This record gives sequence, C-alpha cells and structure tokens, in this order.
Amino acid sequence: MDIRPLTGELSVSPQVFAADMGSVAAAGFRSIICNRPDGEGSDQPGYSEIEQSAAQQGLQMRYLPAESGKVTDEQGRDFGALMAELPKPVLAFCRTGMRSTTMWALSQSGQLPLPQIIETAARAGFDLKGVVRRIVNGGKTPVEVADATHDVVIVGGGAAGISVAASLLARSPGLDIAIIDPADIHYYQPGWTLVGGGVFEAAFTARTMASVLPRGVHWIKSAAAAFEPERDAVILDGCRVVKYQQLVVCPGLKLDWHGVDGLSETLGRHGVTSNYRYDLAPYTWQLVQQLQKAGGGRAVFTQPPMPIKCAGAPQKAMYLSADQWKRGGVLKDVDIQFCNAGAVLFGVADYVPALMEYVKAYGIGLNFGQTLVSIDGPARQATFSQANADGTRELITREFDMIHVVPPQKAPDFIRVSPLADAAGWVDIDPATMRHKQFANVFALGDVGNTPNAKTAAAARKQAPVVAHNVLATRGAVKGEAQYDGYGSCPLTVERGKIVLAEFTYGGKVAPSFPKWLIDGTKPSTLAWYLKERILPPLYWDAMLKGREWLAQPEMVG
Repeated sequence: MDIRPLTGELSVSPQVFAADMGSVAAAGFRSIICNRPDGEGSDQPGYSEIEQSAAQQGLQMRYLPAESGKVTDEQGRDFGALMAELPKPVLAFCRTGMRSTTMWALSQSGQLPLPQIIETAARAGFDLKGVVRRIVNGGKTPVEVADATHDVVIVGGGAAGISVAASLLARSPGLDIAIIDPADIHYYQPGWTLVGGGVFEAAFTARTMASVLPRGVHWIKSAAAAFEPERDAVILDGCRVVKYQQLVVCPGLKLDWHGVDGLSETLGRHGVTSNYRYDLAPYTWQLVQQLQKAGGGRAVFTQPPMPIKCAGAPQKAMYLSADQWKRGGVLKDVDIQFCNAGAVLFGVADYVPALMEYVKAYGIGLNFGQTLVSIDGPARQATFSQANADGTRELITREFDMIHVVPPQKAPDFIRVSPLADAAGWVDIDPATMRHKQFANVFALGDVGNTPNAKTAAAARKQAPVVAHNVLATRGAVKGEAQYDGYGSCPLTVERGKIVLAEFTYGGKVAPSFPKWLIDGTKPSTLAWYLKERILPPLYWDAMLKGREWLAQPEMVG
C-alpha cells in the first residue's frame, strides 16, 4: 500500500483492497473513507467487499464517492463532517489519492491558509494548484491557463490509446504526444477468458503501464474529468488543464456493477463471479473446479443488453466451463443455463450453426430475452426480467451453485456528460474516419465510440492506424484519408483446444484474415486456438502496442 500522511489525523492512498484491511488496522488506523465510485476500473473491488473486511478488523468505513475531477464544494464539506465524526486516525482513498486530497483541501478552505494547503498536499505528492485556481475563481477552472500543452493528447492508456500513440510515432517520430491515464497497470483483457478457463494465470495478463508506454510519449498520470473542445482543453482530476492541437479519446467503457441489484455486494463470494474483472477471473476457474468435485450442480451464465465489450465473452466462459465438466465426467449432472438479454446466440448468423452444435453437445439451456435484474448471493438466487411476445415482462428466479455475470455497460461518466457525446452517451464519431462529427480535431476509437462495430481489442487494432493517419492528415503531415471498415474479431473458445474464429465488418459481413483451407472461421479450429493461446498475446504486447501494423494497414481514400 502507498499510504501518504497529510495530517496527524488523516492519510490518503490509492485504491485499497479487502486483503489490505489487516495491514491498515495494524498501522493504527481506526476509520476508512472511500472516495472512489464503484465500477471505475476492471481491477477495482466493490465498496461492500472492502467494508465487510474492514468491519472484521474493527474499522469504521464510510462511502463518499466523487467522479474523477468533479469533487464539489459540498463533498468537501461532507468530508470535513466525516473527519469530525470518525475515530482517528483516518485513511481516505480513491483511484490515486487525488480526489481524497482534493476533498480534504476543500474542507480546509477558510480554515488553513492556501499556501499551507498546497504545501501539505505537495509533501504527499499531490499537485493542487488547479484546486487553488478554482477556490480563488469562485469554483471555476480558467482553461486559458494551461498546465501543459501538447501536439496530440490521448485520453486513455488502454489497448486503443497505446496503439494509436505507437502508430503515430511510427509515422512521425518527433511528434509531441501525451497520454492521460492514472492507472499503474495495463491489462491484456482478452486473456481473462483463458484465466477463467484455467489456461492462463492472471499475472500473465498484467504489465506495468510504464513498461508498455511508447518511448517518447509524455505520461500524464491523472484522470481526465471534462472536455472543453471549443478551447482545445482537457480538464484533469485536481482541476489542472491540458491543451492540445488534436485530441484522441479512448478511455474504454464503464462496467456498471450497480446496474444489477445486489451484485456488487456478493461479487467474488457465494458462487458469483465474472471474467470481466481481473481479480475475479481466477474465481471463475475455482468455481468450475468446485462444481466438478461436487459431482454437478446448477450453473448460470448471463449476457446483458448490448452494447458490451467482447460480445462473445459471456458464452466463451460457458463453453470452457462445460468442456471442463465434460472432461471431469460430470457434465450430465450440471444444469447449464445461458440467460441472454438479446434475441440471438451471436450477432453474425454465419457462426451460429457451429455454436449451436456445442450448445446441444453440452446440454445448455438457451433463454433469450432474459435480463439479470437482481442477485441474492447468500440465497444463491438470481432474478431475471423476461420479455414476453406480447410486450409484457415477468420476473423469473433461478437458483445457482455458480453464476458468471456480465454487468451492463455504458460510456464512462465524464464522457456521457461531455460535449463530445451523442444522445446515448458515446463519443459521436464518423464510422469510417473515426473523426468527431462536430469537432474536426477530435478523434475517438476503442470501446467509447458510437460506431456500430463489435467492441473488441481486434477492432481497436484496426482502428489505431486509421486514427493515426487521419490525425496526421489534419496536421497537414500526410495526404489522403484512411477509413475503418468496422472489422472486429471474436475468437469463440468452444472447448479447450478449439475456437470458432468469428471475423466480420460493418453489417455483419464475414471478413476472414486467413484462407479457408488454413482456418475456416465458421468451424471449430485447433489452429485458431493456437492463434489465441500462443500468437495473439505476443502480437498484442510486441506488435499492436509497438505500432507494428501486421494485417492492420488502413484502407486509403484519396
């Protein structure tokens, strides 16, 4: 843990975990304040998980969440009230510690001299100059005063952000690029399916952010909070301002764990798991093994309404689990139910026949039009809303021994309320050029865009060169316009050792990368499994994130 003292009564830290509570208590803390909303990151535990562990250590805990960069004066006052109420000393945390420090600073406004507030925060490693500007300007952040200016600013250091930075530098090595992202760890998220299937260890999918950022890129280790596209400015957590000539927006999407009643309280316990979180994918494999040792049981797999990242992931987890139960000789005694909010098994019809063969072989019950609405972990019950043919809905309760949940998903909060968003909250971009429809120097790619392609790492890999070229064209550095055709790929792990390699473009048009004699994507393939297990991880780390565009060169127009 990275605990930083602010005062004799208060320390702040980045994200803490349930397993840390013993150390927190041993360090002498008596209370904890959580300033981070649930669901901001795929490696983030829920508040209730930490609260339960804190209570076991005799620690009091309070929840005062704030959106990154959106700490209000009222939240500052509430923070001060909690500090007056709680037993001391107190540990406050958020993603990086900045929001907690900002709340403390606002709570001290009028009580401590501003220089003392700034110096105290600086000793702990937090730059609050932007907060001071806000205090002295009546709550407003003057964007005319920039803390930094760069040619190209990229919001998000995930697969899309790092790939587009690398592609830009491959084309223009001297370009001044900054990536804004507060995360210390970068994840190869496509690998989490194989973690949940017992093929990969979780650590295999994680590397430090510093080790994967392209050399020469400026890393602004902060969270973006708001956009001022008319002034070419991004507002950061802590009210700092970064200006740009071109902006690339790719912060991913938000997993809405609170979109299902009771889910956040029981994740990681009572047989409730999800491969959509780094720390829970190993629990999926643990539950699969437990069900095998028990000789059978009830397993439920869910899929929420679209859009979601990697639309095949919900059933990938199901097929790998079923294959393990088959190998263990207990498949006939496992009741497997797939509850899909949609109306079809997979959105591209060409791949459905091969998938249906596995559905039948594994004895999976298909339940379309069923959306998970609540879950009671201790009772091992999940409740679904069933859409009926006559337009009515009814509630259906299912009992389970294990349930793999995919949460509803939406654009990040700071995106949904920004001038860049469409009516549904996604960044409003042209589906071919990836350029914003209103702001000509703004681009987006990855999960956050409103393009109608599958939200997969393979899509980001194809989009990055398109955005890189078009950013440079906007700068007058290259000619012509690159276009994205909507390519996406979903390697459907139908059993250990075989994959149905779904590849398609806009409109569900099948778009194979390999000749049919080598890999027929409409049929299960051992070679496609080898590609997924052995080739794609190094392709991700050593090609995609390095600006090497094997099979990803953009189509040019003009």
